[in-house]
Amino acid sequence: MKKKKIVVVSDHAGFFLKEKILKFLIKEKYDVKDFGCFASDPPVDYPDYGHPLADAVSAGQYDLGISICGTGNGINMVVNKHQGIRSALCWNEEISRLARAHNDANICALPGRFISESEAYLIVKTFLCTEFDGGRHKPRIDKIPLKMF
Repeated sequence: MKKKKIVVVSDHAGFFLKEKILKFLIKEKYDVKDFGCFASDPPVDYPDYGHPLADAVSAGQYDLGISICGTGNGINMVVNKHQGIRSALCWNEEISRLARAHNDANICALPGRFISESEAYLIVKTFLCTEFDGGRHKPRIDKIPLKMF
């Protein structure tokens, strides 16, 4: 089975967790690209990293994305403004599984200040290994417009 192409971003608040997730993904032999940020200081603005991530996933350059900021909310709001993006804020394994299985999420947003390293690994692994169930969920996904209102 071909490993998925994954793009990962964070702001300064998610930097340390992003670095750990990148090492985990490389160890798991995923094709991974780091779009930044590249340090925890100075503080940066999450939209500057969220927009390129969403553009790359929306354009099909990457299969899935992982985004991290302090709460996960800010960067999640940014990426969900992009056509074809269905980003889910995932704070535990079950939310991560359901985001993929029921909502066909293509970006996993993580709250870097509120989950442990081990929780992050489990959330990310579950997100990447879960496929969309389709079926009764497909008509609901089809009702999400590709373009903003």
